[in-house]
Amino acid sequence: MDRYLTVFGRQPALGLAELESIYGPDRVRPSGNGTAAMLHIPAAEIAFTRLGGSVKLGQVVAEITGTAWPAVQRGLTQAALAHAAQMPEGKMHLGISAYGFDVLPPQMLAAGLNIKKTIRQRLDRNVQLVPNKAAALNAAQVIHHKLTADTGCELLVLRDNARTIIARTLHVQDIEQYGKRDYGRPRRDARVGMLPPKLAQIIINLAAGSRGPGGTTVLDPFCGTGVVLQEALLAGFSIYGTDLEPRMVDYSRSNLEWLAETYRLGNLPYRLEPGDATLYTWHPPIDTVASETYLGRPFTAAPPAEVLAQTVTECNLILKKFLRNILPQIPGGTRFCLAVPAWQVGPGKFRHLPLIDHLADMGYNRVSLQHVRDEDLLYYRTDQIVARQLLIITRI
Repeated sequence: MDRYLTVFGRQPALGLAELESIYGPDRVRPSGNGTAAMLHIPAAEIAFTRLGGSVKLGQVVAEITGTAWPAVQRGLTQAALAHAAQMPEGKMHLGISAYGFDVLPPQMLAAGLNIKKTIRQRLDRNVQLVPNKAAALNAAQVIHHKLTADTGCELLVLRDNARTIIARTLHVQDIEQYGKRDYGRPRRDARVGMLPPKLAQIIINLAAGSRGPGGTTVLDPFCGTGVVLQEALLAGFSIYGTDLEPRMVDYSRSNLEWLAETYRLGNLPYRLEPGDATLYTWHPPIDTVASETYLGRPFTAAPPAEVLAQTVTECNLILKKFLRNILPQIPGGTRFCLAVPAWQVGPGKFRHLPLIDHLADMGYNRVSLQHVRDEDLLYYRTDQIVARQLLIITRI
């Protein structure tokens, strides 16, 4: 079986958690000091466009014992030659990305020029080299230079403890499409938060786990402007959204209609209703729950202790009422992923919702992953007060 390598985005723990949830811990191996993962999965099972936390997917073409840069350069040259010999006619477009190596752009350029020279000498083939501004090319560079096209080639070189893995990029995140689904939607409201589509994908995958999209209904009981719903719909799930504010339900409907038209999805069935998540009775079936819950006040600076305490109490109460309300409406084993608030009270130190320590008393079990610690399931920037904690639970 071929092996594949995924390279994670800005918060690698979330990308690794997403892969483990979908494919299981035994088929996913953290690599490159947590920046990437090896997948022992048939290619047909890897639905890359569904993955919010993986920036690149490559097929492993070589492994090298050791991490000395001269040996790595030789391995890269051999891999590039082998691929160039199989390409259709035309100028080859070549890029190199290094992860975990202490190399500067001039060193990357020198390695690329040597490969270019070797391919010209041995295969009589012209090569256009993509210059590195950093050790690794970003998604925009890979897309712009068509490095995943028939005559393109991006080689990923990953330092993995005492060995080096070389892979050829097959897919890269389509940043233009993510931008369109984020900023191109007709209805947005900064007051209810801006959930990035990539994070919405991660939430959905953590909630659904190994369940495929076919025949699976995703409920978002705090749907807002419908970002979770749109990403679930694109992935092939059936969707069901409710929100306390009828205006948000209207926004979600407008955005889903825009999505269906933009991506030519046709008249796909979905359910949208106004409803208070702490009181509402949903229509079955509900197979999984994926949602960003109420995050409280959007602090831009550290709040006074009493203001933070009041906000924590308010958010905790809303979530507790929701979990109690939905408990008798769903079967045992129903899995959730909820983005709940956590507040950064110091560099890397967070205050969490009190109910998280009492989930069993409420009828829920917390799902712990093998490769990622519970405390690392946080989405935030270093200067951000309100973080999103991804809480994975199942009904007992």
